[in-house]
Amino acid sequence: MTNKKRKFKNKYRIESLRLKGFDYGSPGPYFVTINAKKHRMYFGDIVLTENLDAQLYPTEIGKKAIEFWKEIPAHYPFVKLDVFVVMPNHMHGILRLENTERSGWNPNRFGPQSRNLGAIIRAFKASLKRYANLNNIDFHWQDDYHEWIIRNSRTLRNMQNYIIDNPAKWIRNGGFYIDLS
Repeated sequence: MTNKKRKFKNKYRIESLRLKGFDYGSPGPYFVTINAKKHRMYFGDIVLTENLDAQLYPTEIGKKAIEFWKEIPAHYPFVKLDVFVVMPNHMHGILRLENTERSGWNPNRFGPQSRNLGAIIRAFKASLKRYANLNNIDFHWQDDYHEWIIRNSRTLRNMQNYIIDNPAKWIRNGGFYIDLS
C-alpha cells in the first residue's frame, strides 16, 4: 500500500505505516529502524579496527543511544533485546516482546498506548532527545520509525545478519546513507 496523503484540519498528513489491525503488543520479534533527522551524522563515525572490523566510533549522543537502548528491558521487563547497531545517522535493532500475560487481541489504534512497540520506541526516542536537550547537544530524530514484523526464523536470521553486517556495508558504500526502502 502506498502512503496516501489525506487532509486533517485542512493540512495534508501521511497515513500510518503500521499494519492496520495488527496488535503491536503481541509477542514476537520486531525489526526496527530509527533515523536521525535529515540523516545527519549525530551518532559518530564508522571506523575500521585493527582487526579490520567496522564499528561505530560514537559521539556522546551515540554512546547514550547505545546505553539507553540496552536499558529498554529495565523499563519494559517483557522486552528482550536481540542484536542492534547504532550507525552514524540511524540505528537498527530487534526487540522481542514476550507479553505472556496479555489476553486478547488489541489492534493498532490511534490514541494513548502502552506495553506495545510504539510505546517502547516513543519512550526510547524521548529519553535520548531529553538527554540531548539537558546537555545542550544538537540532536533531532526523524519523525516516526520503520518496523518489520518478523514472522519466521528465516526472516529473523536475515534481519540479524543485516544488522550485524551494517557497519561493514557502510564502509563498502563509502559512508553514504543508502535508503533501500
